[in-house]
Amino acid sequence: MEERKAKKMHELGIVFHIIKTIERIGEENRLNTVTEVTLELGEVSGVIPGELNDCWNWAVKKTGLMNEAKLLIEKIPALTFCESCKETYGTIRHGRICPYCGSEMTYLVQGNEINLKEIKAC
Repeated sequence: MEERKAKKMHELGIVFHIIKTIERIGEENRLNTVTEVTLELGEVSGVIPGELNDCWNWAVKKTGLMNEAKLLIEKIPALTFCESCKETYGTIRHGRICPYCGSEMTYLVQGNEINLKEIKAC
């Protein structure tokens, strides 16, 4: 139970940061109502989409600018690059060890991001 609570706190902190960013953008652009927000979420970002959505639905109701805004999440696949053989592969399926040459000289090139992609307003 405590672990689940801690995870929700992580997602809630992310949601508060996103809301604050959107409110700043809304003020700068004189937006009246935000109806939809699209996030790009990396496969290995450590964020649980369902938890993020729950936190979003709770938190936006407390704002004036986006109290009915929907959250859309687009997944960014995790990809790893091997420095030895110069191949790129799916991180989730193969992990740190390159499936092409067996090297551990690899690094994540995408998949840990959380990007605010689009804000729709009326």
